[in-house]
Amino acid sequence: MTDKVFDNNQVVIAGEVVSDFTHSHDVFGEGFYLMDISVNRLSETFDIIPVMVSERLMDVKTSCKGKFVEINGQFRSYNRHEDNKNRLVLSVFAREVKVCEKTGEEQKPNYIFLDGFVCKQPVYRKTPLGREIADILLAVNRPYGKSDYIPCICWGRNARFADSFAVGAHLQVCGRIQSREYQKKLSETEFEKRVAYEVSVSKLDLIEKEEETAEISEN
Repeated sequence: MTDKVFDNNQVVIAGEVVSDFTHSHDVFGEGFYLMDISVNRLSETFDIIPVMVSERLMDVKTSCKGKFVEINGQFRSYNRHEDNKNRLVLSVFAREVKVCEKTGEEQKPNYIFLDGFVCKQPVYRKTPLGREIADILLAVNRPYGKSDYIPCICWGRNARFADSFAVGAHLQVCGRIQSREYQKKLSETEFEKRVAYEVSVSKLDLIEKEEETAEISEN
């Protein structure tokens, strides 16, 4: 049962470490630390993706800044309470880390697969240039009754498809993790630069209930 749950959230990224380790939290005496990974896009830009690692996976007392790493893990979320509101915080939870030699400027892996359920009505819109976009918040189950809430953004035909989904729809999503800077308005005169993380969807499948019933009857 546990292995099946883990299969519903799979991430593979590779890139350059661009920050030192910062302590996040401890669980039963095991320390967890955050580091930022720069992952190239095809458009010659890059995404800065936060990765959470255990001190048992990496030597967190020694800086890895400038090193090239490959990460296998999951995209996870938790709510941080600030300014009397809950803010969704996302990071890649590393299960495997491999430190590699840096090899040229070819495209680096940035892949995510999610199997989850729509937990908020999708928002469909068009940009001023007419590009179609839809935002989906996907709930992906974890063991022990927990869930991760992952923002996903769809384009074009996928956006039109997503506009038809009801809350509770079962989806499978493939894409990449992207970072996006925005300005948070604090007051009439104050703004704060923040970074949002989301899944840019390249493939989107609606899992029909009949298929789920057939799968259960076969097992």
